[in-house]
Amino acid sequence: MIIVDRPGLRPLEAAADLYPITRHPTDDSIVALRAGRRITRASFLRDVAALAARLPDHRYIVNLCNDRYRFMVGFAASLCRGQVSLLPPGDAPGVLQAVAADYPDLYALTDSAAAPPLPRLDYPETLEGGAAVLPAISGTQPALILFTSGSTGRPAPVPKSWGVLVRSALAAGDRLAISRGTIIATVPHQHSYGLESTILLAWQHGLAVESGGLFFPADIRAAIEAAPQPRILVTTPVHLKALVADPGGMPPVDLILSATAPLQIALAAQAEACFGARLIEIYGCTEAGQVATRRTVRDAAWHCLDGVALNRRNGRVWASGQAVEGEALLQDSIEQTGPATFHLGGRSADLVDVAGKRTSLAHLNHLLLGIEGVQDGVFFMPEPAGRTVARLAALVVAPTLRPEDIRTALRALTDAAFLPRPLVFVDALPRNALGKLPREALLQLLRRGDV
Repeated sequence: MIIVDRPGLRPLEAAADLYPITRHPTDDSIVALRAGRRITRASFLRDVAALAARLPDHRYIVNLCNDRYRFMVGFAASLCRGQVSLLPPGDAPGVLQAVAADYPDLYALTDSAAAPPLPRLDYPETLEGGAAVLPAISGTQPALILFTSGSTGRPAPVPKSWGVLVRSALAAGDRLAISRGTIIATVPHQHSYGLESTILLAWQHGLAVESGGLFFPADIRAAIEAAPQPRILVTTPVHLKALVADPGGMPPVDLILSATAPLQIALAAQAEACFGARLIEIYGCTEAGQVATRRTVRDAAWHCLDGVALNRRNGRVWASGQAVEGEALLQDSIEQTGPATFHLGGRSADLVDVAGKRTSLAHLNHLLLGIEGVQDGVFFMPEPAGRTVARLAALVVAPTLRPEDIRTALRALTDAAFLPRPLVFVDALPRNALGKLPREALLQLLRRGDV
């Protein structure tokens, strides 16, 4: 690590592949909003230096801070100490113990009373003694290890260098044409999308970040109203559906970002009308990071970010370039329409074959969610029991409908071979903080019975 005095430095200007932690232009620039307080770059850098001096001497850190600002300080401090941040797919004791078995030289940084089953450092209530200096980190330095969700097996580690994280954030911000503003996020910062589109985007484009963990519409509305303009809402389709339906309405923002699941055009249009802003959808994955964007209401095609190239080999598509770590296999069906544009199908693992007829789970979910009265729902393929042929199953949240209403609507939209058997009505789907549905949780609901 070295100190730089040129916070506006761009990648091609960075001597010896060094990238500053943040590009906020002055010490008075606002880095975060926390409990009504505006935290400047100078205060942030002092906190980073003070915490870095207190971190224990380990190779790996599991940053469990729930407060987004504290997470930011911990991430920056660990970079300054040359420590690699591990971001597992969850914080359940079993998940953390499995990570510790593979990475024994680790500790946890936490701001919660809950004690993780790891050596831990509690985030200090006060940080003093740090100097407001701007660190620059080598682009080749290992920065973090993400883990795939494990929905199709054991979570796989995905290492990322500091340079790749910076170049990806610069490309995303340039595409979005943002140079100032406040980020209000409903997504967790310990996952790829939340990390990239809140903390890294803010650091590399001089934005402020609201530090609170926001979930309920009333809290999100209050955070937007209190945030300085321009305002950027970083969210998911699941959250958007709840926000546009909230009877209290929503204050205006200047930009909406959505990712983690396919976004229906109708919901995108509702969100743009509700918030009075354009909505940009981001396509990416843990392995490749951010790959492409589109304005959903206007464009069916995805446009690759600068620094991302797609290559097809043996029927599969790989992402590479300056904003990608090495070469990453994309798990979705990609139809390239130009050098940097493509249409997106379902995930390769989502393709199903029933009685010789093929479709995708993504398409079936789109049809299910389009039925009037269906609040939420999902198709999935359970494992066959014994020699029994597996049949498509569906879980649905539709308190005003009957099972036959769902089946009648689906018969008019798709082949009878794809009707769900069983079809289970539930009060709510077990979505995680990103709106995703862990397979084991779906199977547990399915075992409760069918109608």
